[in-house]
Amino acid sequence: MALPERPKAVRLVFLGAAGVGKSALIHRFLRNRFEHKYKPTVEELHVLECDGAGAAKVRLEILDTSGSYSFPAMRQLCIRHSDAFALVYAVDDPASFEEVRRLRDEILEVRDGKRAPITVVASKADLTEGEGRALPAAEAMATAEDEWGASFVEASARTGANAVGVFRALLQHVDLPPLRSPVVVRRRNTVPRLGAKKRTPLKKSNSCVLS
Repeated sequence: MALPERPKAVRLVFLGAAGVGKSALIHRFLRNRFEHKYKPTVEELHVLECDGAGAAKVRLEILDTSGSYSFPAMRQLCIRHSDAFALVYAVDDPASFEEVRRLRDEILEVRDGKRAPITVVASKADLTEGEGRALPAAEAMATAEDEWGASFVEASARTGANAVGVFRALLQHVDLPPLRSPVVVRRRNTVPRLGAKKRTPLKKSNSCVLS
């Protein structure tokens, strides 16, 4: 009797300075929810199973990293063994874009010539200049797309605008079977990493459109 085929595994890693909205974007995508109170992330791995074309299954792993980068050896390990990278900055924090620049350089150094699919994500895109927006989208987009050859996406976890677009852009870099639209996603337990507190696992199902 043939054993069932194991799902193709794809790992997406979210990197960026503390407080730029990495976790908020992930939670908006997974739960369609926004937490107004900021909680620093140590490291969390979210695991989903997505239905693909035919009987194909995709195991989607989303690694939410700490903005403090207290464990550089582990960060380098995840860079070596991941499939696509979201480098997130906040539009009201120009220094966070410089951190994205530094992270890109680190990824290229660690990968040492191996392909490194990168999507630069402008978080908190709902902010206006009066609310603190400091980095024009056109300037960041030109750097990401023209200089770095990366994808560029603006998104807002607070409003939900284009949160799914972040993941769509990441998955466009990855060799996957076609995903159904809508894609039915079963959220498994979030795996806390490096001493993070365990959370009660969600038992409900979510759905999203990634096509």
